[in-house]
Parts: sequence; C-alpha cells; structure tokens
Amino acid sequence: MCDGCGQMLAVRYDLPAVAASVTKEALRQRPPGMYRFRELLPLGPAEEPVDLGEGGTALLPLPRLGAHLGMRRLWAKDEGQNPTGSFKARGLGMAVTRARTLGVKGLMIPSAGNAGGAAAVYGARAGLPVAVVVPRGTPEAAVAEAALAGAPVFTVEGSIATAGKLIAKVAPRLGWFDLATLKEPYRLEGKKTMGLELAEQLDWETPDYLMYPTGGGTGLVGIWKAYEELAAMGWIKTRQPRFVAVQAEGCAPVVKAWNDKAETTVLWENPVTHAAGLRVPGPFAGRQMLGILRETGGSARAVSEGEIVEAQRLLARTEGIWTAPEAAAALAALLQLRDRGEVGPGDRVVMILTGCGIKCAPPALPAPVHLEGGDEEILARVRQRLGA
Repeated sequence: MCDGCGQMLAVRYDLPAVAASVTKEALRQRPPGMYRFRELLPLGPAEEPVDLGEGGTALLPLPRLGAHLGMRRLWAKDEGQNPTGSFKARGLGMAVTRARTLGVKGLMIPSAGNAGGAAAVYGARAGLPVAVVVPRGTPEAAVAEAALAGAPVFTVEGSIATAGKLIAKVAPRLGWFDLATLKEPYRLEGKKTMGLELAEQLDWETPDYLMYPTGGGTGLVGIWKAYEELAAMGWIKTRQPRFVAVQAEGCAPVVKAWNDKAETTVLWENPVTHAAGLRVPGPFAGRQMLGILRETGGSARAVSEGEIVEAQRLLARTEGIWTAPEAAAALAALLQLRDRGEVGPGDRVVMILTGCGIKCAPPALPAPVHLEGGDEEILARVRQRLGA
C-alpha cells in the first residue's frame, strides 16, 4: 500500500519485451499451472515459487444448465479445483513466495475463511510462520485448514473488517507483515492468472459477460489487469468483458455504491450472509471495482440468501458441480440478468466459481432413505423415493 496516498500498489511490466520474449505457441508447450505465465508475474530470474500445483483450473462448458436457461454459450471457471479448494490459492501462493524472498519474519492475515487457510498452507510449504484472525462463526473447515497447517487462529467479534483493524495494530508491533487484501501487490498478481488462463482457454477471446462473486474484489481487479496487459501485448483484440460484481443482499457495499452512482464504497453496517467470502463490509478496492464496472459497461447485482441456495442446487442438479455459496451467487445473478433480458441466448458468459462446496456447510437436503426388510419392502421404498 502506498504510504503517501493510501491506495493500492500495482506491479508493472515491460509488456513489449514480454511480447517479444514469449509466443502463444511456446506457451502451449509449458506444463499447466499459474507459473507458466512467469513473464507476467513478479518473480526474479532464479526465484522458485512456493508451489502446490495451483492454477490450470478447468473452464467447463455448461450445456445442460445452458439449455435450462436458454443460453447457448455458458461456461464456468472452476476455481474449487485449486489445492486449497478456492481461488485464494493463487493469490496467497504468490504473496507467500514474495514474502519469503523479501525476508519477511512472519505474516498475519484477516480472513473470512478461505484466505486464512490458504495463507497457512503456503506458509507451511515455505517454512514461514502465519497467524490468522477470523470473525467468530467462520466456516469450520477453513479454520481447521489453517490450524492443521500450524497457524495460530484467533477469533474476533464482528467482521473481517474488525479482524483487519486488529491486525493493523498488532502485526507491526510483532515485526510481522500485515497481509490484508491489497496491502501488498502480489496477491493481485496471483489472482490475475485467472484472467490469463481464461483468455487462453477461450482462444484469446474475451467473453461478453464475466460474473464475479465480489468480497474484497482482488480477483475482479486482477482479471481486468490481465486483460489490460494482454491487450497491450496484442494478444487479444477485445480488451474487456462486461464485469458483473455479485454480492449478497446482506452485505452489498459495491452494489449500493453502484446504484448510488458513488465514486467509492462506504462501510456496510451489520453484514449478514451465510456466504462467508462475501461478508466483506468495506472492500479496499471499492473505488477500483466501481471504475472497472463503469469502464466495461458492467453492473453490480445483489442476490438473496434463498437465491444463492437455489442456484447452488441448480448447478449441482444440472451439471454435477457442488460449488461454494459465494460462487453460486454468480449463477443467481445471471438468472436475474436473464429474466430481465439483459443477457441474451447467444451471449458468451463465464461465471467464476471461486471455491468448492465441500468446504462449506451444505444446504438443507432430503434425508437418505434406510433400506431394510424383505425384497418387496425394499423395492417399495426405492420406488417411493424415486417417484416411480
């Protein structure tokens, strides 16, 4: 973070030199993973990344869901396939890599769940101590992931903003680095690789709409940065998709600012949503996100808790993907856009599924039917459950 203006720092590259040093054909020969884009990452010539195989996630066509929605060109980039089960692996892997190289003593991170777990895992891989501060009520799997990796986990009353304020006071006194969102530029660079991969997976074209579940917003800003750099290199023609920032109705500072035509976000009071990753009342990148939405002709949408659950079920039922509630919010917002005629049948739409559902509490589901007794009794129970 800039000491003078208090805004985020960004890594800049000699893009003509990058374009001259690597070709699309050479890129295809490299192994999968986010570090195949090394020339567009802030790594020194001999710097070895802290790598667990992050990146290289699938871009999944969704034909059954598309047919259900009347949409012919619909995809999901499934970030739940990352080593820690969410897109946070990209940003924290890059941030921990640079922290180790720069000689950081230790890291403290505020988290709503997945970021803390990822920081702890990559810290363990690097031999770098990490402490995690989360709001009370953070999903148990995320807390367990951090604790299992050896990170001390602390809880606070309030939100991730409360945790961030606490760390801002404590970390400097310990001589540890405050790894809150956009306090350093490297998490952004790691998450940027989602956009680099997406461009390559779509044969160097951009989608018409990109649906992005928005908490802190680093991923949204990162994907936009990726497209900006690729356009400057001459690798893509259409510079940007229309970004749609998706938030929960109970914590929607970006949506409120968008509807109010404000320049930046204001702190959301009493944030409430079961999608923990969307429970970010004061995103540091609020101003940047709103600028991106305006620049790309995008928008911001809020979805209800019920819409999130129904979208989660719909995606699993039609395509077999159990995604996190934060990610399901992207589908819930797409349903809104379709119903209002803002997205057409032929539009190319990509949803970023930011994490896997297995790390979260599942929605209410039918209880399994116990089978016992004779053959006829069992058959009757099966028929009843199948509706046959």
